[in-house]
Amino acid sequence: MKHIGIEDLIPHRGRMRLIDEIIEVDENRAVTSAVVNETWPLFDGEAVNPLVLIELVAQTAGICNGFERIKELGMDSEKKGWLVGVKKACFSVVAIPLSTQIITSCEDVFKYEKFREILGVNRIGEDIVGEVTLQVFQPENNAQ
Repeated sequence: MKHIGIEDLIPHRGRMRLIDEIIEVDENRAVTSAVVNETWPLFDGEAVNPLVLIELVAQTAGICNGFERIKELGMDSEKKGWLVGVKKACFSVVAIPLSTQIITSCEDVFKYEKFREILGVNRIGEDIVGEVTLQVFQPENNAQ
């Protein structure tokens, strides 16, 4: 199989693609790296709001979901969006400075058909700075 890149797995492009590197991925778990830059949403000139940690968990979950899609349906399969709900989010920082590396891991804790509950953890160095639980659902595309 050809090398799978970030843009093969998630639909995010431009300034909305926050992930810089996939560290680990399989059908149930993913680990990614991202470095805060001035083009990120919620950047105020010095730092980003920790709410962006939710998006990092969502994109990391998308990496995992995209990997499963490619494994099941092939490289040329359609990338479909997921509806995402935030069940819980806890942050231990008030801001994340420019050029900070954030390692995000996520794991499926519940999976049934196209519904998943995902637990995500964001780290800066050894410190946990965010813990996020997402509920995601991929509706069927019934448009004709």
